[in-house]
Amino acid sequence: MTNAPTTAAETTPPALPDPVLEFAFEIRAGIDPFVRIGRSADEELTFTPVSGGTVAGPLLSGVVLAGGGDWAVERSGTAQLEARYLIRADDGTVIDILNRGYYRASEEVMARVQAGENVSESEYYFRTAPVFQTDAPAHRWLAEHQFVGLARDEDGQVCIRIFVVR
Repeated sequence: MTNAPTTAAETTPPALPDPVLEFAFEIRAGIDPFVRIGRSADEELTFTPVSGGTVAGPLLSGVVLAGGGDWAVERSGTAQLEARYLIRADDGTVIDILNRGYYRASEEVMARVQAGENVSESEYYFRTAPVFQTDAPAHRWLAEHQFVGLARDEDGQVCIRIFVVR
């Protein structure tokens, strides 16, 4: 019995649809000054407390509760972020968020951000992948979909436009 060679058509998986992003809401979180936790030769670890904020959009509205925060490890000019905080939806439901992502900016853009200047999302890389947890039936869709966030610093807040992947 001989084995026939495999053709490209036999090894290519079926085509998948391109992902569609639907704007869901924007989180505007106030932040307190960061706390430096440690530094080694190759990285720096910091914590930035979340002080509250708002959530507004076509699919969810509410407030960001004070507490929680963002742990960042910076290596070679790129910060790996892990933020955890809570939202209270307008109907009173509390929703947990674990938001991981990356932040990278040129020295010039970083200086502008640190000076309080509003910088466009396209001028630096600030992207997240939030995961939501809730058992509330009205908001269960948050715990059952993948999301991406495009973030920016604006007026002393971190603003994240959240898109659901359809």
